[in-house]
Amino acid sequence: MAQVDAVLAGTQATPLVKAFFDEPTFTATYVVSDPATGKAAIIDSVLDFDQASGCTSHASADAVIAYVQQEGLSIDWLLETHAHADHLSAAPYLQEKLGGKLAIGAEIITVQNVFGKIFNEGTQFQRNGSQFDVLLNDGDTLRIGELQLIALHVPGHTPADMAYVIGDALFTGDTMFMPDYGSARADFPGGDARALYRSVRRLMELPDATRVFLCHDYKAPNRDHFVWETTMLAERTGNVHLHKDVSEDEFVAMRTQRDATLDMPKLILPAIQVNMRAGHLPEPEDNGEVYLKLPLNVLR
Repeated sequence: MAQVDAVLAGTQATPLVKAFFDEPTFTATYVVSDPATGKAAIIDSVLDFDQASGCTSHASADAVIAYVQQEGLSIDWLLETHAHADHLSAAPYLQEKLGGKLAIGAEIITVQNVFGKIFNEGTQFQRNGSQFDVLLNDGDTLRIGELQLIALHVPGHTPADMAYVIGDALFTGDTMFMPDYGSARADFPGGDARALYRSVRRLMELPDATRVFLCHDYKAPNRDHFVWETTMLAERTGNVHLHKDVSEDEFVAMRTQRDATLDMPKLILPAIQVNMRAGHLPEPEDNGEVYLKLPLNVLR
């Protein structure tokens, strides 16, 4: 991609990337900033959530806010790579404190329609993506100061996943993980292992020196520390599920077999209900309490 080549050649600025890793959800949040203007974006923020008590808190988001304020940054964008099933988004809280527009891929509408039915949401739940400020399509561009962001639609993990190229940095969302860990699951509603393979192959066309920033890390076997940054060369040549010599059929067979053994993410029920609403909680009931739904398959 010409944009990455220009950064590597020194004719365009290199974005500054600060990561915040949330170990309870194994999620990396990124603040990406333009060194020339101090404009910045926040990617995949985390709202702390205690499942046992149902309480939320803001320690993870407050750490991001402290960094933004310390560095004198101005937030232009709050970006989600998809409607996460493993953590709740802190985007509304961050937007209240720091400003910026909230953006996600346009296929969030598909996710809202699917999960709106699963959770039996009423007509008050809008299924048109209107909870977000901007819906992005494949190839759309945004500005972060003098930096250009290119949005790429990379379905497979879910139908709505997006990856973002900012300067020489790629933010993959849940398409792939560290080379020694492999790839994301593809068995959620609308997931597709073949689509995931093709999405990753598209990303792997980026130059070898592209910096690759991952949404999660779970520590691969025989690794005792978390890592969330690598290069495209390392992914292309060494990803245990998706290196260049793995065929599409081989990947689909592996991914299908592996996914059949995986448990449901522990926060999927609260996370999807909140994240399909752009990080907002459902409307309070008449008694003022907020409830999240638990769908059951009842035998009759």
